[in-house]
Amino acid sequence: MATSPAAPPAPPKPTWDPKSSESLSPLLRPTIRIRLTLLYGGMFLIAGILLLTIIYMLAAQALNVGGQLPFKIVTGSVTSEVCNLPKGGSADQFNEAMNSCVNHQRQQALDHLLARSLYALVGLSIIAFAFGYAVAGRVLSPLGRMTRTARRVAGTDLTRRIELDGPDDELKELADTFDEMLDRLERAFTAQQRFVANASHELRTPLAINRTLLEVHLSDPGAPVELTQLGKTLLATNERSEQLVEGLLLLARSDNQIVERKPVDLAEVATRAIDQTLAEATEKGVEIRGEQSPAVVQGNGILLERIALNLVQNAVRYNIAEDGWVEVTTELQPGQALLVVSNTGPVVPAYEIDNLFEPFRRLRTERTGSDKGVGLGLSIARSVARAHGGRIIAEPREGGGLVMRVTLPV
Repeated sequence: MATSPAAPPAPPKPTWDPKSSESLSPLLRPTIRIRLTLLYGGMFLIAGILLLTIIYMLAAQALNVGGQLPFKIVTGSVTSEVCNLPKGGSADQFNEAMNSCVNHQRQQALDHLLARSLYALVGLSIIAFAFGYAVAGRVLSPLGRMTRTARRVAGTDLTRRIELDGPDDELKELADTFDEMLDRLERAFTAQQRFVANASHELRTPLAINRTLLEVHLSDPGAPVELTQLGKTLLATNERSEQLVEGLLLLARSDNQIVERKPVDLAEVATRAIDQTLAEATEKGVEIRGEQSPAVVQGNGILLERIALNLVQNAVRYNIAEDGWVEVTTELQPGQALLVVSNTGPVVPAYEIDNLFEPFRRLRTERTGSDKGVGLGLSIARSVARAHGGRIIAEPREGGGLVMRVTLPV
């Protein structure tokens, strides 16, 4: 484990998380239902405005606002309580006043028609939006069932199915396709579990037999020195094969979500990992330090201990020859728990950090043998972190070494 003194890589750009909008009010989230409601209500509102405009123009044309009266007063007298007609004067003055008064009454009638029509349009628009919201919810209810089923499946409950009934439309076709996909995933997942179980038995048993035979042979005090040395070499090779098999099986199991979760204190997990690595660190002259504050998460204690153990072991093994140190800290932050393992060590180029998380890959090598491990430690750590809904990030440390940050939700 190491890094270059180059500047640390820029933090990843924040990506939109669909769960981040779940805390918003249902009326504020940009859901399809809201968009369909706005579409239905907006179309109704536009249609109502167009209809109101046409009615207003037709009514104005029918009332002939601004035109002349179809009659004239020639002789006699006319009185009105609405119009202010002149008393006396010529017939033309009287007709002009009558025409002005009637046009004013027509305009008032149109204004009243427009105002009341706008009130009616606003009321109907509210009803239309509410009706559109209800209809959109009815239409999109199959999608809600699909979403809920997908969330249950995300928790490795592959037995769930949508089983959508109703008309044979596009939504039912989508639901049936999703059910078929779940059937294939369940078969594949069951086959994987069966394979892991069979591989665990078929691979462990012969390795355990070989180890037993070699240990019995090495316990014979009369065995030749050459055979004893060969037995030790074979025993070391067998032990390495056992570690490889255990790592591969653990990697296969940890790629899935953790269904049964229990409270686990990362401080206790880190302490156990330090205790198991302390002898090796003392032998290599590496100091292990750091403060482990309580940080309780929900998860699998054995798998989380594997994360800490792999990181601490790597930090000890990939260190400098003199005055090396490893710092292990745990802390609780808002909404998450943090496990940080820092160490001194050789310089690692920043562009090679991502490769360290690939199976069987090591610094500046790809699939090489090493007495430091089988090349699965960081791959297992990342897989276990993902299975717990968290992540692990490697960052360069100035002067050499790495800073491994494991973030887990609480």
